[in-house]
Amino acid sequence: MKSQGQFSRTHGVLACCLLLAAPAWAQGDANELMRRNFYATKVSGFTGDITMTLIDPRGEQRVRKMSIRSALKDNGIDSAVMTRFVQPADIKGTGFLQSENSAADDDIWVYLPALGKTRRLASNNKRDSFFGTDFAYGDILLPPVEKYQHTLLRTEKVDGVECSVIESKPVDERTRSDSGYGRKLTWVDTSSFLERKVEYYDTRDVLLKTQVTSEVREVEPERQRWLALRRQMTNHQTGHQTLYRIDRYQVDSKVRDRGFSVRDLEEH
Repeated sequence: MKSQGQFSRTHGVLACCLLLAAPAWAQGDANELMRRNFYATKVSGFTGDITMTLIDPRGEQRVRKMSIRSALKDNGIDSAVMTRFVQPADIKGTGFLQSENSAADDDIWVYLPALGKTRRLASNNKRDSFFGTDFAYGDILLPPVEKYQHTLLRTEKVDGVECSVIESKPVDERTRSDSGYGRKLTWVDTSSFLERKVEYYDTRDVLLKTQVTSEVREVEPERQRWLALRRQMTNHQTGHQTLYRIDRYQVDSKVRDRGFSVRDLEEH
């Protein structure tokens, strides 16, 4: 029979082992959840009309309308996205092309019709504002899971939806510098694996932005793919907000990885 001292020592060793094991367990779960989050919106092909409403701290609004096309590449991982502004007149025709490359940096180009030129963006431009909105260029598509270290913190509800709360920190200084984020907290829907809320912290670990999604639709049930028809990004440091709304969409597997070149961007 164990003495009280032996029991206490054994209990203490067991407790230490559990504490040491917990972070590895949480990290393993978090990696899998973030992988499923990464693929949740990887629809085979997509066309749509988007309205972006920019709201300043005084409540004044500016409206921008865009058409968008996206296609999943043959590797089933990377997507190509083509965006074209149709309103207002001063940015009409401006285009944005992002081609994901899981093995290297994404290719990102911006076409400015007033100059008749296409400019390729460097990776450190991902932290810049997407045409004056509160979304950064790097927010348009989710980054590769491997570029962040993920830890499952807890579960809680967002608008009545059960979510896993995951903290993500850049694995290296380059990712941290390119994104402008020191860490992120993501509320991942435990059913769809779509992000329901994201908090972005700057490199000083001060809350910078919060994104909230709503009007979630399952658009490819056989592949478990989802869309959030509404996304709201709030910049807490400026008091500015951007509402991103999908007005019309069509999911079509026939939209393949063609028509997503720089030449296509310039010919509209």
